[in-house]
Amino acid sequence: MSSSGSGSRQQVFVLVGGTGDLAIRMLWPSLAMLDQDNFLSDSLRVISVSREKLDHGAFVTRVADAVKKRIGADLEGGTLDRFVRRISHIALDASDPTWGDQLKAALGADMSNLDVVFFLSVSPTLFKPICEHLRNSGLNAAPNRVVIEKPIGRDLASSKVINDSVAHAFDEARIFRIDHYLGKETVQNLIALRFGNTVFEPLWNAQSIDHVQITIAETVGTGERLGYYDEYGAIRDMLQNHLLQLVCLTAMEPPSGLSSDALRDEKVKVLKSLKAIDASNVLTNTARGQYGPGFADGQKVAGYEAEKGSPSNTETYVAVKLEIANWRWSGTPFYLRTGKCLPSRATEIVIQFKTVPHSIFGGEAKPNRLVIRLQPDEDIKLSLMNKAPGLTAEGMHLQQLELSLSLATAFDGNGSKPARRRIAYERLILDALNGNNAQFVRRDEVEAAWAWVDGIVEGWQSAYPKPQMYPAGTFGPVSAYTLLDRDGRTWND
Repeated sequence: MSSSGSGSRQQVFVLVGGTGDLAIRMLWPSLAMLDQDNFLSDSLRVISVSREKLDHGAFVTRVADAVKKRIGADLEGGTLDRFVRRISHIALDASDPTWGDQLKAALGADMSNLDVVFFLSVSPTLFKPICEHLRNSGLNAAPNRVVIEKPIGRDLASSKVINDSVAHAFDEARIFRIDHYLGKETVQNLIALRFGNTVFEPLWNAQSIDHVQITIAETVGTGERLGYYDEYGAIRDMLQNHLLQLVCLTAMEPPSGLSSDALRDEKVKVLKSLKAIDASNVLTNTARGQYGPGFADGQKVAGYEAEKGSPSNTETYVAVKLEIANWRWSGTPFYLRTGKCLPSRATEIVIQFKTVPHSIFGGEAKPNRLVIRLQPDEDIKLSLMNKAPGLTAEGMHLQQLELSLSLATAFDGNGSKPARRRIAYERLILDALNGNNAQFVRRDEVEAAWAWVDGIVEGWQSAYPKPQMYPAGTFGPVSAYTLLDRDGRTWND
């Protein structure tokens, strides 16, 4: 059983926005599976809060249906019966000044006996009023903590406003900013791969690595998120958080330990070492695209502007050549890309090593490559050169072979069936319950990332105002390939 860091207090998980899309798709199934695997304390209560008025029966049915749909055959008998006994729902509107007092009454106990996690699965515009309600009603007292979802602003200025509003109610140690990519098994395994093996760390630098590619490719378009997406675009929605977090974990120096500050201190150093991209170099260091008509994800796509119904300069694709100005990475570029309506769905980190300094095999020796794939499957592959078997009259021939560490097969559930692939939110919810914020994003991380991204956005406004169209179902605009072509490199498609 999991135990809270606050002693004998009863744990309560308050899910604000408990009937919203994220809660239904991800959060309720994550909580149910933590219950199934005995990670929740016996006394833990889960309270849903939203404006929607639902009686208990209708609420329980909705949650149970969501869990069954998401978990499928991995849901064990008895899990739902046990889980639904923990949960309840109350209808509250954040515009109501009595919001905090009503929630306090629903908690129904002396606050000195409770350890509460408030998970705000709501629009960032509601962070300030909700935190004010929590503060005014005394629900913000330690050890209670708050979990907030991205986006945390759309630039550095708005991010500071949001962070200030949350900080008015909770100190930094009790603010848990989620980037769900940090809960993915392979992302966490990146730390183990780098710092748990002697074979990689001596080579993890500009002397051995030619370049790094990080890709987050989606086959779908914007769908129901079009309104949000048109305001944020690919650079704010994906690059500012997910891609830069993967950069930090790939590039950071060895931390002194696994404590939250040890890890996050090293990530901040990476962000503060990024070379600026602005109007002077944005054309040569970025590619900006928007999908047009085509076919993607098995469907005919009308194009972004047609879906929106009006012209738009919002990018659905962005690629960046990023450089880190420190001793470890000087001269080794990081190429980042993310886009919608691409031919395949994949999230991967490619570490491209340099060629051997002198090849005795002619042109047959190819440089080693480490591919860390996060989705759709979780796998780590290292390509090595090997002698091709058999006899030849021409001497030795080489072939490239891959060593694979597939998480699905390496940890196969004791040989019976593949281990269940966990939802990233399971790890993050469990850490929030236990007060461990190492896998959450600190304020200075968020603001350092925004400061760098703002330079690109401002540069686009003057030098690159219109995204380049690419047909849906292709790998992005021509400019994305030019980005690597001019360096004599190619994307790992």
